[in-house]
Amino acid sequence: MAGAIREYVELRVKVDDVVYMPSLDAPPDKPHPFVYFISIHNDSPVPVTIRGRKWVVREDDGDVTVVEGDGVVGQTPVIEPGGHFSYNSYHVIAGGATASGAFFGETATGEWIFTRIPEFRLEVPHWA
Repeated sequence: MAGAIREYVELRVKVDDVVYMPSLDAPPDKPHPFVYFISIHNDSPVPVTIRGRKWVVREDDGDVTVVEGDGVVGQTPVIEPGGHFSYNSYHVIAGGATASGAFFGETATGEWIFTRIPEFRLEVPHWA
């Protein structure tokens, strides 16, 4: 089915690290910033261009934030077969939360694909 979105099992995401960073700017209602480090690996035989992403952050108090946009950190990286793209970004939260989502990509033949971002925890340290 041309143009359909499907999960492309050869593209995978690894959450490399999640770090509480209280020195970063954060608004008073969401005073806890976390930096996360992500790697997108292309285990398929074809290059994949990352065209977009969607994040869902579910806070322990029930608040849900959805972030969607083009590319990744302002880029549309082409990940060659056997290659990977690594980056870091951040979320600010009011208290504890979980984050998950997906990356959307496209092959050279125009096939749209997606891969899930595994859920990870944003846990505010007790000393914060």
